Amino acid sequence: MKSSKKTTISDIARETGYSKTTVSFAFNSPSRISQEARDKILEVAKRLEYTPDPMARNFSLGRHKSIGFLLPQSLSDSLSNPYTQSVLRGIGIVAERNDYTLTIIPPVHSSISEAINNATVDGLISMGLWFDPQIRESLRRRKLPLVLIDGADEDGPINLSIDDMSAAYEEMKAVLEKGHRKIAVISLPFDAYAQLTPQETKTIVRRRQAGYEKALGEYNMSLKDINIVSCLATFQDGSKVAADFFENGDYTCIVCMSDVVALGVIDRARAFGKRVPEDVSIVGFDGIFSTYSSGLCLTTVVQDAEKKGIMSAELLFKVLEGEDVESHHSFPFEFREGNTLKEI
Repeated sequence: MKSSKKTTISDIARETGYSKTTVSFAFNSPSRISQEARDKILEVAKRLEYTPDPMARNFSLGRHKSIGFLLPQSLSDSLSNPYTQSVLRGIGIVAERNDYTLTIIPPVHSSISEAINNATVDGLISMGLWFDPQIRESLRRRKLPLVLIDGADEDGPINLSIDDMSAAYEEMKAVLEKGHRKIAVISLPFDAYAQLTPQETKTIVRRRQAGYEKALGEYNMSLKDINIVSCLATFQDGSKVAADFFENGDYTCIVCMSDVVALGVIDRARAFGKRVPEDVSIVGFDGIFSTYSSGLCLTTVVQDAEKKGIMSAELLFKVLEGEDVESHHSFPFEFREGNTLKEI
């Protein structure tokens, strides 16, 4: 009867007469020992049914063979957003291509710093987060390379984003050109994990608001003339905010900074007996759906989330391979007018 005890490097060293260091070289750096020694060690390892410990192997090589994706919200909220899912799919394609695993890292106790400190990864990709001094210090200590998707427009980590200000400007201008003046905006959260974001830091929300402000200014309006509220990028939160709009306002157009939120608004509009776009126009952002139920095609800003994930991961692997990479990288977008924005 075979022993249930797990075979170790010490067992192989004892059987072969080689040192534990030599046995380790047979699996991790075979060029450092003779072919005869390696063949003998591998033969004994096979007979003893030895399986190398990947964690120990990666530790000896000074890497984890895994990259991490820092979620901008809790795991359940983040993965309910199809945009985040598509970004993850793109990152996963590149990780798999490089024989790396992908570790999904949600905030730990609502702390990004704690999540970074506990992550067993070689590099990180994050989306939509502003990194305050505490988070930056955690990254410095860990010496982890970082690529930001939709990060703050400032010097520092590698950042990949569309021109959010221009995209938001085109979107709001289209709304205004259709005659809408009673407008509500459902914004992304400013940043749930960096409460002291400096006012001058150009986060994704501030960039988009600047685009709205520019378009409104061309019609002698400002952000003060529209209603702006924020919520998590989920269907449920979009539906909840929309209920308040429909109960207490008479908006002709609701502009959402996320398509999944826009779909929640559409769903709640129907519950209130409102037709889209006949009674209320709805505009999204991301381009994750080409069509919705009842033949609706959402008017939105289109950005290819999967390609964004692919490009961010490719940038991270270039850094891991020691290449010099520029800090700022632009990603294309397109304003797509569907049938949810009506002229009034």
